[in-house]
Amino acid sequence: MLVWLTSYLTQIDSGFAVFQYITVRGIFSLLTALLISLMIGPWMIRRLNQLQIGQVVRDDGPESHLSKAGTPTMGGALIIVSMVFSTLLWSDLNNHYVWTTLAVTLMFGAIGWVDDYRKVFEKDPKGLPARWKYFWQSVAGLGASVFLYFSAIGPAETHYIIPFFKDVSLNIGIFYIVISYFVIVGSSNAVNLTDGLDGLAILPTVMVGGALGIIAYLAGHVEFSEYLRIPYVAGAGELVIFCGTLVGAGLGFLWFNTYPAQVFMGDVGALALGAALGVVAIIARHEIVLFIMGGIFVMETVSVILQVGSFKLTGKRIFRMAPLHHHFELKGWPEPRVIVRFWIITVMLVLFGLATLKLR
Repeated sequence: MLVWLTSYLTQIDSGFAVFQYITVRGIFSLLTALLISLMIGPWMIRRLNQLQIGQVVRDDGPESHLSKAGTPTMGGALIIVSMVFSTLLWSDLNNHYVWTTLAVTLMFGAIGWVDDYRKVFEKDPKGLPARWKYFWQSVAGLGASVFLYFSAIGPAETHYIIPFFKDVSLNIGIFYIVISYFVIVGSSNAVNLTDGLDGLAILPTVMVGGALGIIAYLAGHVEFSEYLRIPYVAGAGELVIFCGTLVGAGLGFLWFNTYPAQVFMGDVGALALGAALGVVAIIARHEIVLFIMGGIFVMETVSVILQVGSFKLTGKRIFRMAPLHHHFELKGWPEPRVIVRFWIITVMLVLFGLATLKLR
């Protein structure tokens, strides 16, 4: 929105031209989303308390979590509001990638909202039935994947690249849609599974989102993409603003979500943020790097798959409890220790993911 305004004002004073730079707008989008979160957060927490929108704790979880019952949830709405407002304010709204990422974020946020609503108001700890949740996630994920495939204007936007190999670019054709679908839906559910401790999911999401913003900027810059031997995706650089809002809104939410949490994200936030990471990685053509940087999300998801598979096949459990963070809790690790150590692992994985830009 401000891109249009400052473009006009530049004709009056050339100083306004600074707001045409993606990097400047990315910084301001981050700060705007952060300030919105910090300003609205206390009011939203009070309203959630007044409406008695509290967390429903499953009775099969760790006993230490029983004290969390009643803590306001659905706080992910705060993240989405901050992101949408700041993105619309600072982005070039003629860029279709901006609208795609916003649409995916809102659609998965809506699915999460219904899930949270059933948990809170209908007192059903399981929320939206898994088959319906997966169905609507599939609709949203496939819709975005099909749109990105048929709106592509060059082969670089749909070819599959593999880190560490500078000349490997696979033309996967229609399978682009299949892979993109699994990336979006898988990323969404992976972040949701990780969101089980205070601040555990949000900071890794912020770090991965920030790194993807850097990658999107490089992919959308002709000279940088050529130098790094990564696909040039025209317009992808504008996602710096979207990723900036994710970082800002996420940090603002972490202010209230840090241990001991005043508010929980809920599925409305976790599903939306996970899907947002997935679609940005797809547009920037770095799905495998997302897999690397989001290693914590991958580990949490794999732990659930292994636990369920082992129990069904052998009747035995591999972990004391899944997802993985519960396993370490039951081993006696204090909650803050689990959280911070998972954060540290994410820092290392994100740095390694960024290093792959040159390791090719």
